[in-house]
Amino acid sequence: MDENEISYLVRKCIFNVYNQLGPGLLESVYQKILVYELEENGLDVRSEISFPVFYDNRQFNLNFRIDLLVEDKVILELKSVRSLEDIHFKQLSTYLKLTDKKLGLLVNFNTTNILDGIKRVVNNL
Repeated sequence: MDENEISYLVRKCIFNVYNQLGPGLLESVYQKILVYELEENGLDVRSEISFPVFYDNRQFNLNFRIDLLVEDKVILELKSVRSLEDIHFKQLSTYLKLTDKKLGLLVNFNTTNILDGIKRVVNNL
């Protein structure tokens, strides 16, 4: 599957989780339930993955972690906040750049309409 096909399935899973749980819970709750939902839909998902940071041709192990990586192609950055801020988009953009991934989804579960809470962030896609 390519990134867009994965994204379509991921969005379906996000809708399922949101429709059953609703807004206002902690990010950690959505993360655990979303991992379950993604796996139930046949997707490979890894959570809280540590990645090294490379700088000046040196590797630094700095506990840089992404929330979820689906099919080793799409990064999910989960939030449960009043509103998404510019820094959230920049954070995901940086994660995509550092991991050389092409697509990320920034997801805010603390919203009255989950469609408004899912944002695509791309890196050379």
